Amino acid sequence: MSGTAFRFGAERSYPLPHAGPDPRFSESLVNSVAAVLVGYGYPRFAALEDWAALESALAAFLYNPQENDT
Repeated sequence: MSGTAFRFGAERSYPLPHAGPDPRFSESLVNSVAAVLVGYGYPRFAALEDWAALESALAAFLYNPQENDT
């Protein structure tokens, strides 16, 4: 990434602990991320499967998976 300096050894901020529903993770957030992608020249989201895939990818980036209690 040109122009982006990464600090080696810096503590990661993501993924966040997953403690249940997060009101910040909303349809509006997914729509905003989709709009940014379109603004950078990526294709518009038309199929419901594309929206679901974006929502899933955002959740995977933002949150630790829930631990299995088995």
